[in-house]
Amino acid sequence: MSFARFISSRITLKSKRTFSKLIVRIAIIGIMLGLGVMILSIAVIKGFKQEIREKIRGFAGDIQIVKSDLNNSYENSAFIYNSSLVKKLETSHLITSVVPYATKPGIIKANDEIEGVVLKGVDKNYNWNNLKRTLVSGSVIDFTDSAAAIKQILISQRTANRLKLKVGDDMLMYFIQEPLRKRKFTIKGIFSVGVDEVDKTFVIGDLDLIKRLNDWDKGEIGGYEVRVKKFDQVNAIADQIDVKLPILLKSYTLAENYPAIFEWLALLDVNAVVMLVLMTIVAVINMISALLIMILERTAMIGILKAMGAGNWAIQKVFLYNAAYLIGVGLLLGNILGLGLGFFQQSTHFFKLDQASYYMTFVPIKLVWTDVVLLNIGTLIICLLVLIIPSMLVTRITPVKAIRFK
Repeated sequence: MSFARFISSRITLKSKRTFSKLIVRIAIIGIMLGLGVMILSIAVIKGFKQEIREKIRGFAGDIQIVKSDLNNSYENSAFIYNSSLVKKLETSHLITSVVPYATKPGIIKANDEIEGVVLKGVDKNYNWNNLKRTLVSGSVIDFTDSAAAIKQILISQRTANRLKLKVGDDMLMYFIQEPLRKRKFTIKGIFSVGVDEVDKTFVIGDLDLIKRLNDWDKGEIGGYEVRVKKFDQVNAIADQIDVKLPILLKSYTLAENYPAIFEWLALLDVNAVVMLVLMTIVAVINMISALLIMILERTAMIGILKAMGAGNWAIQKVFLYNAAYLIGVGLLLGNILGLGLGFFQQSTHFFKLDQASYYMTFVPIKLVWTDVVLLNIGTLIICLLVLIIPSMLVTRITPVKAIRFK
């Protein structure tokens, strides 16, 4: 064991000074709370982003391909379904599925209430796995019987509550066109995505119904819905898709279709950075205070060590080793606090949220071990580097004055 480590271990483990012990404990608690808050902040923000993103992905897919024109309404412009294009896209290992869809706005009338919605039409190839997880009651559309499927519809829990509807009820939907058309639907299922932009806007029905309402040919559709394997590659995949598309078609990513939500999610990253900086500053200030107190209380010891021939850097290392030990204790306790609360929330969903404001009913947690390791290493390194400056107070202490210091 080196000289600096030996002296550091003696003053760390056998210190009986009451005041410095109090300051040290405050510093350890500061580091513990700082790291715990940082771990939870990152976990909550990543959990929020993942949960909200997956909710929207489950309903709208990752990329939508539509006709490139000046139509900005909810009603798609028609184009011919291209099976060779779909096969070409699905051969990519980055894409999991490409399915047709169309949308058409309408007005639901039920129980003397009306509600404006957008009917999203899908066909038998639609992947229901994601939507099934959001079903509150009922089931998805059964395409084995095409005559029955065209009369079935899925509505959101929000719409069902507003119109006082339940699974099995019939309702009328009016489509504003020339001539005005109305259709009677039976509610097959009720879903709750938890995102207002979806729940208050969309209902799901049969694509063939929209084709009939719009007098489209059998081979015409409103767009393709593309799902990818890795969402973080969605922009690059969209660029690759655009190269393969005919000149009249254009792809739009989920972030382009729901800009407000994704801009809000991007702001969460800014909040995370602010939180990390503030917590690091708190930890550093606490450790600087503790180190200065320890140096001042050990002034006589510093003088004796200098009189015995110890250099300034050797004595500085004594206090830096001491600080590293205290930081380590704080980090250990911070990990216990942050990870403990994180795992507790993951398993119990104890802390609740208002779904209308936050798109979910509980605080989501996504713990990533690389984040935890980097936070620990970063906190340790930053604290030690900053503490080198106050430790230089040792160089200003002279042996004669220090030995007389009381």
